[in-house]
Amino acid sequence: MMPMPQRFPRTGDRAPIANLPQAPLFGLSVGNTHMRRAVDWVIQRTRQRVRTQLNFVNAHCLNVAQRDPDYRRALQHSDQLFPDGSGISLAMRLQGMRLRDNLNGTDFFPHLCEQAQAHGLSLYLLGGREGVADEVAANMCRRFPGLRIAGTQHGYFNAHETDRVIAQINRSGADILLVAMGVPRQELWLERHGRRLRATTRAGVGGLFDFYSGRISRAPEWLRRAGMEWTWRLLQEPARMWRRYLLGNPLFVLYALREALRARHSGPTGGHPLLRRSKALLSRLRWWLGTRSTPRVRRLLDIVVAGSALLLASPVMLISALAIRLESPGPVFFAQQRVGLRGTPFRLWKFRSMYVDAEARQAELMTKNEMQGGVLFKMQNDPRVTRVGRFIRRFSIDELPQLWNVLRGDMAVVGPRPALPKEVAQYDLQQRHRLLARPGITCTWQVSGRSRIPFEQQVAMDVEYIHRASLSTDVHLLIKTVPAVISGDGAF
Repeated sequence: MMPMPQRFPRTGDRAPIANLPQAPLFGLSVGNTHMRRAVDWVIQRTRQRVRTQLNFVNAHCLNVAQRDPDYRRALQHSDQLFPDGSGISLAMRLQGMRLRDNLNGTDFFPHLCEQAQAHGLSLYLLGGREGVADEVAANMCRRFPGLRIAGTQHGYFNAHETDRVIAQINRSGADILLVAMGVPRQELWLERHGRRLRATTRAGVGGLFDFYSGRISRAPEWLRRAGMEWTWRLLQEPARMWRRYLLGNPLFVLYALREALRARHSGPTGGHPLLRRSKALLSRLRWWLGTRSTPRVRRLLDIVVAGSALLLASPVMLISALAIRLESPGPVFFAQQRVGLRGTPFRLWKFRSMYVDAEARQAELMTKNEMQGGVLFKMQNDPRVTRVGRFIRRFSIDELPQLWNVLRGDMAVVGPRPALPKEVAQYDLQQRHRLLARPGITCTWQVSGRSRIPFEQQVAMDVEYIHRASLSTDVHLLIKTVPAVISGDGAF
């Protein structure tokens, strides 16, 4: 059940309409206020017949705006943009601003309905599949007795039916028109036909109707508070949402970081006192970006990538677990003590790819070690590896449980591979530099030949990565990891 909105006081018809505080973001002006004030602002303008085009923007919207100039223009022509989601909050924090409230359309809608009912304003619902808008209307009228729904219309009408739909909306006399056609179609439709529509307030609301019709459940409250509602959407509609979240979220982080860097290099240049103050501000921003922002952004990237990969890989992990149990006795997972950041030990998880007596049998196989240097033990045809183990090692499926280590913070997605305590005991001073970074699932040598690379060269690659680590380097290595895993080169 959706939470009931907070009761807001009635707003007077002739009260002056104060402008909402704004925050500059990606070349747009985004409202930065609290939910109560945002709803009051919309209701006031509607009651005073001030024509208003309202849109909501989240990380996906801003990604689309980067490549679609028509959509970006529609956002710029909006009378108000409201910020939606943790991605917007991150982008603002990177520029030294604080998001006062998450004004996403799904939370905004019941507040709007409650105030529309109180002030006698009517709504028209346009969008969704056939019957969805009708279900939303029925549900909200039950929830807010007396709410006036002027009409509904599904969003799957043809272009030649547009005139009929617009005439139908205008005849309804609706005060507020909500359009749920998805980004960017809804904004472009409103931009194109806004002057013909008589509704005072017009808003694009995305997939909101699906939630309030009951066709798609919303994420639990705790997941929303953690800023991870997108994982719930991905789990419900992976085929439709994977590109938006798995590719779009990391891309948005890069865009946000680029905007923060641009802000760092911009500032006032006139007047000696003002110049000194701007230099001090830039100095503090440079320190924050170098010491605080980058680790936070990289940690966010870890959470996004690991959480998304776990959801997508869950069918493969389930099949692998069944295959392991069917082939040989013993547990499905293999837990092993590893050495993490600055020598901190942690428990690493993998799918079991060997027989249960593998560690006991290693001593008798040491003479057949194929890894130069003697620190690591590797055999291409290791007799301790099961048939299933050979397959899951070939495609790195055995390492998927380590995504849980990433979510816990023991590991990162990108970083030097975590070593065994007995291996670390043999490290010289140079090799111990590997412990200065959080261990990861993939890194430079994992995409450059994996186990075929001698240990000394692995160390050199890891140390070079630590000295040059950056967000762009991590993204580049993640992209190179995909073909490396598929080819299986050097995996044994």
